[in-house]
Amino acid sequence: MPELKSGTDLVPSARQEGNTVVASIRGEIDLHNSPELRDAVITVLLRADTRKLILNLEQVPYMDSSAVAVLVEALQRVRRSGGKIYLTNLQPRVKGLLEIARLDTIFVITKDEQEALAK
Repeated sequence: MPELKSGTDLVPSARQEGNTVVASIRGEIDLHNSPELRDAVITVLLRADTRKLILNLEQVPYMDSSAVAVLVEALQRVRRSGGKIYLTNLQPRVKGLLEIARLDTIFVITKDEQEALAK
């Protein structure tokens, strides 16, 4: 499992398993650091031929609409190659935001990384 470097503490770990990339995101994501998250996610996606992107949000207690925009942009990039994005380990506040924005219908939301890998 090759480790992928994101270049930021917001994505402390990312690894490739076949055509799947599993990345952990950490911290509160808002207007100030969402550009940094965008760069990190795009960097990881460009380094791997990704059909499936699993984002573990266990360490993300809060995100605002700018962070959601980063997720949607990543989804558009992955979908171009016929892929999907799986969001795992959602904190209640983040899950609520995605549900209010009805984004729980375009992302695949799973309990944990194992469930996402199995799909």
